[in-house]
Amino acid sequence: MSTTSLNRSGTDTDVDDATGTVRIERLTKRYGDQVAVDDLSLQIQAGEFLSLLGPSGCGKTTTLRMIAGFEQPDAGDILISGQSVLGRPPYKRNVNTVFQAYALFPHMTVAENVAYGLQQKRVPKTEIRERVSSSLDMVQMRSFADRRPTQLSGGQQQRVALARALVNRPAVLLLDEPLGALDRQLREEMQLELKLIQSQLGITFVFVTHDQGEALSMSDRVAVMRAGRIEQLADSDTIYSAPVSAYVAAFVGQQNFFDGTVTADGRAVQAAHAVLRPAERIGSVAPGVQARAAVRPEFVDIVTEAPASDTNVAEGRVIGVSHLGETMQFLVQFGREMSIISRRPTPDALRAAVGDTVWCTWRPESVRVFPVDESAAHGGFVEPPTTRSIRTA
Repeated sequence: MSTTSLNRSGTDTDVDDATGTVRIERLTKRYGDQVAVDDLSLQIQAGEFLSLLGPSGCGKTTTLRMIAGFEQPDAGDILISGQSVLGRPPYKRNVNTVFQAYALFPHMTVAENVAYGLQQKRVPKTEIRERVSSSLDMVQMRSFADRRPTQLSGGQQQRVALARALVNRPAVLLLDEPLGALDRQLREEMQLELKLIQSQLGITFVFVTHDQGEALSMSDRVAVMRAGRIEQLADSDTIYSAPVSAYVAAFVGQQNFFDGTVTADGRAVQAAHAVLRPAERIGSVAPGVQARAAVRPEFVDIVTEAPASDTNVAEGRVIGVSHLGETMQFLVQFGREMSIISRRPTPDALRAAVGDTVWCTWRPESVRVFPVDESAAHGGFVEPPTTRSIRTA
C-alpha cells in the first residue's frame, strides 16, 4: 500500500506502509479546554530520523506519548507499519521509548536491566544473553554489565536505557528529550553516538527536543511545532536557511529582526534604522503593509566607514563584544532601543571595541521577509535559550 498526501509544510510526501513507517492522520488531543495537539497530520518514513522541535507546551511530547500509547487521542488515527494502533497498549505497538528520566531498576545489574523486557516476553535464555551482549556492545557498555545503575554516571545510565530499548528490536524508537539531563560536552557526544547507532540499525527514530542544535545536527527532517500544529516540516538546511515564518526563524538559531513597512515597489522593507532589500521581490507581504525582515548574525558584516549605498546597511555603536573561540560576536545598538548581533569568523573579524561607531552590512540574499508575527520579538536580535548570551558594556 502506498500513500501520497500534502503535509502542513506544503510538500508532497510519498510514504509506503513498510515496517517502521509512522502515519499520523488529523490527530487531536485536548485536556479540558486546552488543545494540546490540533488536527495534526504527519508521515514518517521507515528508517528516518525525525525530530519534533519546539518550546514547552507546543504539543511535541503529547504527540510522542500518543504514538507510544501512553495517551489516547480525542480524534484522528495513528498507523505504525501500516496498521492502526488506536486502542492498543504500548507493549503491542512494536515501539520502545527512551525518556529523560532513565527509569532503570536500581536493584538490578546493567545486564539484568537490559534483559528485563526480553524475560517478560519469555525469550529463550541463550537468545537473551546474545541480544543483551550485542546491545551493550552497541552502546559501549559491555564491560559495565555487572554494575548497578547507582555505580554509573548519567551518560552511562543513558546508554543503558538506550540498550534496553534497542534490545527489543522495535520498528520505531521514540526518544523524549533523552539527553536533557546531561552536561553540554556529554550531550554532544551522545548526539553523535545516537545518530551513528540509528544509521547502523536503520530503525525509525522519532526524537523530541526543545534544543534546536540537537534537532538540526541529528535529523533527516525536523518538524517545528507551535500550538499543537506543525509550523514547518523540512530537512535541517531548509529549516535554518529558508524558514517559512518569523516564528520558525526566531526559534531556530539566532536572528536579527527589523520591523518596518514594505515599500511601494514591493522590493524592500523600510525600517526605523535601515532599508532592507532582499534578492527577490517581496511576495509574502503587500506594499504599504507592516512586515518583519530577518538577517542571521553570521550574515552581518561590520565596517568602520560608511558604505556608498544606504540599502542593507545600518549605522550604530558597538555596546558589547564576545569572543566565542572560532567567532567574534558584536552587539551593535541603533538609536536608544534597538540592537543587533554580528557574528564573524575570528581571523576575519573587525577588531571593533565597545563605543566604536560602525556600519553593519549584509547581502540581499541573506534577507528574509515575513508578515508581522506577534509571537516573535519586535526590532532587534532574538536568541534561543540554548545559545550563549553576549556580554554587554
